[in-house]
Amino acid sequence: MLDREGFRPNVGIILLNAQNEVWWGKRVREHSWQFPQGGIKYGETPEQAMFRELEEEIGLRQEHVKIVGRTRDWLRYEVPDHFIKREIRGHYRGQKQIWFLLRMCARDNDVNLRLTDHPEFDAWRWHEYWVPLDVVIEFKRDVYQRALQELSRFLTWPVHGNAQQAHRHTSRYLRQPHAPRAQDGAALAKPCDGIAAEGCTPELILPGKG
Repeated sequence: MLDREGFRPNVGIILLNAQNEVWWGKRVREHSWQFPQGGIKYGETPEQAMFRELEEEIGLRQEHVKIVGRTRDWLRYEVPDHFIKREIRGHYRGQKQIWFLLRMCARDNDVNLRLTDHPEFDAWRWHEYWVPLDVVIEFKRDVYQRALQELSRFLTWPVHGNAQQAHRHTSRYLRQPHAPRAQDGAALAKPCDGIAAEGCTPELILPGKG
């Protein structure tokens, strides 16, 4: 579903814990990290799409979170032609997104990256609010910056960068084969060496992708 300008309606999710750290996911088989996001289906409101994507991508349901705020209007980014399938070039330009700021009310073990057969992420971590945008694919960085800046007004205390705090965080990794939700807690373990900024190979983008 594209608008008249060739942008696909989409939602982005910034999920906070009690320390105002954000949920940061590593894309499957890539060295890029990002927030959960996905397309709005025909007939859905942005809020409905957000809750659906939240469950599909990280396994959390509506009762696991509280909406803190959202962006006032759409934030847009264009996708370079070489990341777009040839058959839709000239029609699809990129994404227009409503971003939601959520507060997590559940436990870390409630996160489930294996809820679907085609997971979006294979690792995740909590990170300080001002995440390093150099690990985000370049054409999304401006939207990330604008979303973080606009939604920071909803935070209950000032958040400052703290590199030492960031290095204390560990990542939870997806393990194979996919396991049922009940085994989710046992599948989270292994420490992370840090966030890699090199070697990102984005997949080709179709209108149906987030």
